[in-house]
Amino acid sequence: MASRKKVLLKVIILGDSGVGKTSLMNQYVRIIERNQNELSSYQHTHLWDTAGQERFQSLGVAFYRGADCCVLVYDVNNSKSFEALDSWRDEFLIQASPRDPESFPFVVIGNKIDVEENKRMISSKRAMTFCQSKGNLPYFETSAKEALNVEQAFEVIARSALAQEESEEYGGGDFGDPINIRLDSDRDGCAC
Repeated sequence: MASRKKVLLKVIILGDSGVGKTSLMNQYVRIIERNQNELSSYQHTHLWDTAGQERFQSLGVAFYRGADCCVLVYDVNNSKSFEALDSWRDEFLIQASPRDPESFPFVVIGNKIDVEENKRMISSKRAMTFCQSKGNLPYFETSAKEALNVEQAFEVIARSALAQEESEEYGGGDFGDPINIRLDSDRDGCAC
């Protein structure tokens, strides 16, 4: 049996405070733990989450550089969090400086769909229109609380990140920048 190369993927989760970034990440970790035997062939994925804390903005380049995928999260019941997605995306592109910003993988998640329907501020149609305008970004509506669509979203996130990692590897990657050094897979890797 051929051995598989271990890959460490760096996924950045961005969005306003209170949209459920940490809850989504924790729910995904619980799903992995529950399905540990089935997921034995999955690659390790490190998720970087600042929990929307302003104090982490000073990390800037060091935090974003070397990311393989960026997840933009908003609360479907909070229009300000949706309207901030462009700013989060722009900030990421400025700080991370990906080689090909037009093709860098972003995934958009509208979280908290478990909240009463009459409180919803952002329709699926509006969110999908936003995603189409940004190059047909993958879009998911989730409930971190009820684990609804979380696993499906993170499967696409992991696939997008893996594809980006492979394109960087075969494209010659920027190895001169010491910030791009990857953590080895035996470390925890949490940057919370």
